Amino acid sequence: MALKSTIFKASLQVSDMDRSHYGSHVLTLARHPSETDERMMVRLLAFALNASDALAFGNGLSADDEPDLWQKDLTGSIELWLDVGLPDEKLVRKACGRAGRVIVYAYGGRAAEIWWNQSRPKLEKIANLTVIGIRQESTRALADLAQRSMQLQCIIQDGTVLFSGGDETVSVMLEQIKAPD
Repeated sequence: MALKSTIFKASLQVSDMDRSHYGSHVLTLARHPSETDERMMVRLLAFALNASDALAFGNGLSADDEPDLWQKDLTGSIELWLDVGLPDEKLVRKACGRAGRVIVYAYGGRAAEIWWNQSRPKLEKIANLTVIGIRQESTRALADLAQRSMQLQCIIQDGTVLFSGGDETVSVMLEQIKAPD
């Protein structure tokens, strides 16, 4: 018998002063049986950093041809493709051919550094690709916020990201590894 995804509910308030986006988002996240709380919360962070009414969760781990999150225009063309973790560079290149913009949120400490050093030769010249590193202490602290029902706030200002839930606030450390051309 196959294991089923665990459903998480999040009420997310986003105040993004950098993009002038302010919104309330009620989200349902399906956590794949092989997915950790850390990865799920990084997906939620990626949503907050790119929040819009058109941004949606993809099948992620369940499908190689879909991202963790994406935004499509009214014609069905993919405007934005978001992946979290350390995706295979072939899949990233394929995504860059399908979408207007691709952002990879890499995390995992030393493993993320090794991933980028191995992938860099094939990815650094892709014009519509952005790679952002997230420090391991930030992702582990985000994982501590995970609950089946969450009330979360995300404040983004001048590149500083504060993510909070309940009494806990996490300062998320982001590092631009590769900027789009």
